[in-house]
Amino acid sequence: MVRLDLPFPPTVNRYYRYVYGRTIISREGREYSERVCSLLRDRFPRALDVPLVVSIVLHPPDRRHFDIDNRLKALLDALQHAGVYRDDGLITKLTVEKREPIPGGEAIVQIEPRDDAF
Repeated sequence: MVRLDLPFPPTVNRYYRYVYGRTIISREGREYSERVCSLLRDRFPRALDVPLVVSIVLHPPDRRHFDIDNRLKALLDALQHAGVYRDDGLITKLTVEKREPIPGGEAIVQIEPRDDAF
């Protein structure tokens, strides 16, 4: 099992931008992905390429209301971009939990191979 302590991800509402009819990843989304990549640099010499079980615990930076599903896209894409796994389509089980706020926020991610892979 791998445990990763990562920055709190941006909402999907701020992850994309629409420019001249095209959908692109926003500056905030790119910066988040780059930050995750720099934190995980050299930690994964080869991307995981097996069915995966991923558990995420989100500690927001404050008490404002948020939908946990809106935070997943940026986080899962950043992990793929950082080379943790080949494709987020390999995730066959995903659990997400919202916990108490902590200063700055945090996303704790646990990843393990699925032992009953089909």
